[in-house]
Amino acid sequence: EVQLVESGGGLVQAGGSLTLSCAASGFTFDDYIIGWFRQAPGKDREGVSSITLSDGSTFYSDSVKDRFTISSDNAKNTVYLQMNSLKPEDTAVYYCAADSSMGPGTYYLDPYEYAYWGQGTQVTVSS
Repeated sequence: EVQLVESGGGLVQAGGSLTLSCAASGFTFDDYIIGWFRQAPGKDREGVSSITLSDGSTFYSDSVKDRFTISSDNAKNTVYLQMNSLKPEDTAVYYCAADSSMGPGTYYLDPYEYAYWGQGTQVTVSS
């Protein structure tokens, strides 16, 4: 069974930093693409970042580029999201997701492309 478990959320002041973790199990880790997504109250789920575990290639949304960094520890089956210079508009529930079946032209930050999801972790950025 594919399982994804997020951790590391919490309350932080604007300008601060936080690191999220996504622990994966139940699948061949290196064959997958892992994405981070977030959903704020009253808003649609949006893509934040993704990493292709076979080669380490990454994508970032424009809103987080140069502030967030995605990385992986393949030996631990874990993906991280280092978040710096946090803003109140970053407040949301953050989810990790995984999939291995994405065709040519797939937008890796589209949540509809991902089959497996974690339960989410709350990130709150105060002003």
